[in-house]
Amino acid sequence: MNHLFQALSGRVDAWRTARYDCPDFPAIGEILDFALEDPATDQLRYLRRAQFRALETYWYLRLVLHTPRIPDLYTALFPAKSERRTAMGLNSKALTELIADTSLEEVITRLQTDNAFVKKHGLESLRETFALDYPSYILALAMGAGKTILMGSIVATEFAMALDYPDGPFVENALIFAPGKTILSALRELADIPFERLLPARLHKPFAASLKLTFTRDGDKQIPITLGSSFNVIVTNTEKIRIQKPTVRAGGSQRLFAGSKDEEATALANLRLQAIASLPHLAVFSDEAHHTYGQKLLGKWEKDKETGEPVFKDDGIKKVRRTIDYLAQETNLIVTINATGTPYFERQPLRDVVVWYGLGEGIRDGVLKELAGGIKVLELGDGEAAHMVQSVISDFVQDYWRVALENGAPARLAMYFPNLEARDELRPAIESSLLAHGIGPDTLLAVDNQSSDATRRAFEAVARDPAAPHRVLLLVNMGTEGWNCPSLFACALVRKLASSNNFVLQAATRCLRQVSGNTRPARVYLTASNKKTLEDQLTETYGTSLKALDTQHADRVEKTIHLHKPSLPPLLIKKRVLRIQRKVGASSTTPLAFTVPDLPAPLGPVVQTWSPVLTASGDTRLQRLDAADMLLEPFTPTLDGYTAAVRLATSYHLTTPELLAALRTAYGDQDVPDHHLDALGTQIEAQRNQYEETWDEIEVAVALVKADGFDRAEVDGRPVYTARISFDKSREHLYKTAKDTAHAALALQSSFHYEGYNFDSNPEAEFLDWTLGLLQAHPHQIEGLWFTGGLTDAGKTDLRAEYLGDDGRWHTYTPDFVLRRADGKHLVVEVKNDKLSPDIKADLRRHAQGQAPQTLEGRKAVALKRWEQLNPERLSYHVMFADTTLLDEGKKTVRDFICQP
Repeated sequence: MNHLFQALSGRVDAWRTARYDCPDFPAIGEILDFALEDPATDQLRYLRRAQFRALETYWYLRLVLHTPRIPDLYTALFPAKSERRTAMGLNSKALTELIADTSLEEVITRLQTDNAFVKKHGLESLRETFALDYPSYILALAMGAGKTILMGSIVATEFAMALDYPDGPFVENALIFAPGKTILSALRELADIPFERLLPARLHKPFAASLKLTFTRDGDKQIPITLGSSFNVIVTNTEKIRIQKPTVRAGGSQRLFAGSKDEEATALANLRLQAIASLPHLAVFSDEAHHTYGQKLLGKWEKDKETGEPVFKDDGIKKVRRTIDYLAQETNLIVTINATGTPYFERQPLRDVVVWYGLGEGIRDGVLKELAGGIKVLELGDGEAAHMVQSVISDFVQDYWRVALENGAPARLAMYFPNLEARDELRPAIESSLLAHGIGPDTLLAVDNQSSDATRRAFEAVARDPAAPHRVLLLVNMGTEGWNCPSLFACALVRKLASSNNFVLQAATRCLRQVSGNTRPARVYLTASNKKTLEDQLTETYGTSLKALDTQHADRVEKTIHLHKPSLPPLLIKKRVLRIQRKVGASSTTPLAFTVPDLPAPLGPVVQTWSPVLTASGDTRLQRLDAADMLLEPFTPTLDGYTAAVRLATSYHLTTPELLAALRTAYGDQDVPDHHLDALGTQIEAQRNQYEETWDEIEVAVALVKADGFDRAEVDGRPVYTARISFDKSREHLYKTAKDTAHAALALQSSFHYEGYNFDSNPEAEFLDWTLGLLQAHPHQIEGLWFTGGLTDAGKTDLRAEYLGDDGRWHTYTPDFVLRRADGKHLVVEVKNDKLSPDIKADLRRHAQGQAPQTLEGRKAVALKRWEQLNPERLSYHVMFADTTLLDEGKKTVRDFICQP
């Protein structure tokens, strides 16, 4: 493993296998487990796979490795110096020989101090990484993976942990940097995150009550936050909060906020910055973090244009980085997270990348559109540009004009031009080509960075409004970084657009973002010169090639399911529920009695004295002055009796007067030492531990579907409920809609409470078709035949039976089908592989004899069998085995249920 992110990946896998073991803060396991809707199928509740992987890695760094700085992280992950040298990129022949002659430590020292050495060996990015004196990590996720949602997920889980562990090392404030107003607009997606799908209910409620989300606005003199407060998320861009470029005159001192031409804007920015510096337990997030990097090795002296005096110019350190450095000095900065789409900077691998998810992985996971056969190279020469744009229009109209997304948004084409002159020159050729296909010029929209507000609004509508009329976009200095247009299927780069800032790459890949339900690949139109530039920028930015992307195919598929019947009648049954009750004979009237704990006071801090001294070589180092440690007197904070009683009452759910009386009996009028509280809590547990578990039978209404768990939108004044699902591409043939059945009209009327049904196996789909045929052929009183096995999220259904897993923990299980008869009786059907028949039948026999089931599948079946036994008049449970009973005797139970007069 040569890279940091590769070494971390293996460790995170092992942590996941260990159920996110974290004895000090076990709630993190609760949060990460909650992210999985169904562990059996690896279906995630809300996050995409890349986002969840990044979130796991982040918390591994925070809680297992204790948020190390990057140099310390390399030492921890690569204890062998040879491996560490390779991982750090110090593997050239010259560096290998130098390390052999000196040491790795000496090379690292030169890395941080010797400009010429760094420049000679091309170690700029490594130097910048090792120069930071605070933890800073890069999450490199390709476009479309959802970096904004990931940042919101990290903030939500940090705040939830901080609320659950008030004394823990957790983030309580977050600053999110967005470079530019376009991206700042995109970051408003943070406000729409359904945090209830990221956090378990007990953690979500206090989080939702505490969160304060603020977006900086032009003209505001101050950020509307309470100085020194907690649980603020501030979203801004570099223009509104920044350290202004310092001016250093020859022989003079550096001034922090000098050098801005617009003094008023500078003052406002710095006021905002100082407000943020007041916030404790801060984390800083930088979206599109490649804007943060780029430290030049050397500044230079230049003459000031106004005064003629020499000033030091160090523009190489970018403004975001300077601001983060300032905040690290002014407040307790816990961590910096940099989200970007690339693990490289100017062809150099960034050595603080802890997660890397590339374009190829995005295509395989169905996050990005396929590009198979989608690169069309049109080399016609600059003099034939008009012919090129006409060829692009003709090709796009032929292959994409009739393509639309599920929401009705038509496929769109973005054409990028190097300047306004080229766009205006070629616009007549584009219009004439459209007219030749019977398409009017009103489908065109020309946008540039100087367009009117009306044009900009029309451009923004294209990305979010399926009914927006414009389908061909003529763009100059617009529509690259931060522009997310789901209906964009093709991009064309007209004339030579090569540049050093990845414009060709950003423009060419805008159309790759995948949309749920889409099966059409994207297309990119290039000249040969632009293809060469794109190849170079793909190599530099992603470490991949056009050939690799052109042959990449999706391994996973994303679909959007639509809830047709949000108000299915519930299943009214009895259930056994676990209840905690006071033991028989136990009394709550016996007063608490405390014994003052015999505990020594905690030791005071150890003091050492050090002083900087100048060495003979001119370097400065620290030298210890005292010969021995000095132990300060212990400081033992105390609480008055009432405060101690309140804190104990909060932890143990007892009344404050009862606890106050017990404390006064033990301590009299004296205060209670803070370090006694844990021992007093142990005494409470010993005296009040008088409870036992018991099972009660209760009547419940089991909701087969819960509309609140779906995403809700208004379409033509009517509510529409949707949800996103993801599954392996090999199972795509098992995704069925009503029209895919042999009885489409009946299927839509009596089944398919949501579309489409995501079956796990062919026998499940066959059972649905067979049962629909039975309903079609025979008189019946069946009100509904619903596939319920595809919905496992507790937010979407209550049809979940509990069983004890092999890991000793309780899990939930959702059966495959439910049939409801008009008399209120339900038949629950499970379709299983025939090889499971012996285990399930044996465990059902054991259950009938009062014995415990012995297999996992048997425990699932017994869980539903208990429902049947508690509700013999309302519910029957039937297991059908695919290779036998699905074809013969097993059908009798279903037929009898349907055809009963």
